Amino acid sequence: MKKLSVYRVLIFIPILLGLFWGTMRAEAETLQNPLTLPTLAAKQFDGRDLKTVKVLEDNKAYTRYLINYKSGNLNISGIMNVPKGEGPFPVLILNHGHINPEIYTVGRGLKREQDYLARRGFVVIHPDYRNHGLSDKDPQSELSFNLNYVEDVINVIMAVKASRYAFLDKEKIGMLGHSLGGGIALNILVTKPDLVKACALYAPMSGNYINNFNRWIKRGHHGVAEKILARYGSPESNPIFWKEISAINYLDKIKAPILLNHGTADKSVPIAWSNELDQLLREKGKAVVYYQYPGEGHEFERAWPLFMQRSAEFFSKNLKP
Repeated sequence: MKKLSVYRVLIFIPILLGLFWGTMRAEAETLQNPLTLPTLAAKQFDGRDLKTVKVLEDNKAYTRYLINYKSGNLNISGIMNVPKGEGPFPVLILNHGHINPEIYTVGRGLKREQDYLARRGFVVIHPDYRNHGLSDKDPQSELSFNLNYVEDVINVIMAVKASRYAFLDKEKIGMLGHSLGGGIALNILVTKPDLVKACALYAPMSGNYINNFNRWIKRGHHGVAEKILARYGSPESNPIFWKEISAINYLDKIKAPILLNHGTADKSVPIAWSNELDQLLREKGKAVVYYQYPGEGHEFERAWPLFMQRSAEFFSKNLKP
């Protein structure tokens, strides 16, 4: 019996060593090839299985659905507002800003905008991102610089294109992003420039990720900041990596027209970042219209109707016949 037990151990040693070295190799590859904008640009996405799960609201203007789709191996939840009437309708993807996943609920963020744009003849899709709402969890997200959220938004567009819903005009897709969602949108514009035909940025985070890291992660998430610096190095010690996660270095890739909006009294995201983005886009010869809103904070109040009128007109011009 002892000889048999030793024999079994000897058989399993190579298997255990193989698993160990496989794990070490995967970790090494992650460190050597982290998720960056060039790797996203080269990656093939297979977003799929867009499904309406149930009706959340049914009014005279549109039907609001709880939706689910596949982003890689993850299930991602969200909402979709479908206008009443004869389609197909242009599609708008709305990217919400940062909301603590612990208090986030399905479709939360940009609710006013979801309603307004659906009432003007657009199918509005608002993905929750991984770790939010009813979506699957991804424990590695905190070290991804939100690029995993970018993957989820790219995949919802791919899922739209692969779906069989006749009310979706799959060739006329636009995007609106607020704050963090604006940064996600900008990352998509530079990595997958043919995916959307028009993009509205609403008080977007910086296209230079060093600014975002210093303002939010370094100040408020010391444990995460330390992990990031230990894994990838600082902007001074590893400038190539920090360049490759910053959309501001790839603005020449953009094809879609951009509507840029920012309030002068924004205390969350400095308007100076949008000023810089506007200047750089113009220097690159990109189609950008930039509006500043005097006295408005991070979420517009008095100027919100004007902002939405401009947004609807912008999307109508670029997405409707």
